[in-house]
Amino acid sequence: MSQDSGSQGETRTHGAHTRERDDAQVEKAHRPDALILHEIIRREGEDEMRRTALALSLSGFSAGLTMGFSLIVPGVLKGHLPHEPWAELVVSMGYSIGFLIVVLGRQQLFTENTVTPILPLLTERTFGALLRVLRLWSIVLVANILATIVIASVLAHTDAFKPEVREAFAEISRHTIEDPFWTTVIKAVFAGWLIALMVWILPATGSAAPFIVILMTWLVSMCGLAHIVAGSVDAFYLVATGEINFTRYVTSFFVPTLLGNVVGGVTLVSVLNFGQVAPDMEDQDRTGPKA
Repeated sequence: MSQDSGSQGETRTHGAHTRERDDAQVEKAHRPDALILHEIIRREGEDEMRRTALALSLSGFSAGLTMGFSLIVPGVLKGHLPHEPWAELVVSMGYSIGFLIVVLGRQQLFTENTVTPILPLLTERTFGALLRVLRLWSIVLVANILATIVIASVLAHTDAFKPEVREAFAEISRHTIEDPFWTTVIKAVFAGWLIALMVWILPATGSAAPFIVILMTWLVSMCGLAHIVAGSVDAFYLVATGEINFTRYVTSFFVPTLLGNVVGGVTLVSVLNFGQVAPDMEDQDRTGPKA
């Protein structure tokens, strides 16, 4: 009898250890939940807002220059591919290169900042937090736009690329300013939504991050959506070549695209995703973090 009891005890102990080991393996392999993603991005936002103005400016300027590749690569592809329907899909994929370099290089892009600093603001909800967000936005946006002027001017006024490629640059760029104001706003909302979603899910993707960046930004280009930085390279190319003036850039592209990108990123991603984790955050505040 005692031997049977001992065997049963050992079996239960072994079963408990097995379950604990299995639970640990499941926990390790399980994708991060929304609260964990929120906390990762919130801390990243706090770190970004603590950076000096010079550091933010240099990073933002680098990002703006890099986004030139989202015109260069599609232009080169368009200049060499045949005029077939499938070629447009390949050209659209070239748009992703600038974003891929910016994201993997940890450079400051304005549309990414419709998520990262907003989560600390939604958590803290003070006037000081709002001022820090506005400081970050203004520095990064100005640096991004100044850099797009530089790279667009270089593309327009040098012979770095063949005439057929420069014509492809112009053809691609014309699509940026062809829509009415409110159509551009709507397209920019979708673009801001997609880019902010990309930022939200990247911490959960691990080694698949480059694929996610390419996929999400390819969708932006393939659907003809409006992105404030990538599109500014296109629009300033037309300004530099004399096809449009600066006022046309501001009224037809900059204002509606900025409005749409901010609405898409802040409301459709930051606010909604914060809303789904807010109850869990309140529970943790009441009960303390789980052991």
